[in-house]
Amino acid sequence: MAAAHFYVKAGIYAVMFLLSFTGLSALDYSRFLKQGYTVQAQILYALLVMALAWMSGSFILSFIYM
Repeated sequence: MAAAHFYVKAGIYAVMFLLSFTGLSALDYSRFLKQGYTVQAQILYALLVMALAWMSGSFILSFIYM
């Protein structure tokens, strides 16, 4: 039972990560970022994707395991 719970959580978070990555790629970040800060922009993008995936995954999991 614990293994199934782990796989469900991991699957939902993985799907939300892919959806967050796809959704955030639709935004134009060049207007908000400074020139020459590409590494910092990539770190910010990765953190935004992870945060959005965690929030949306937790939201879905709260309905499943209510």
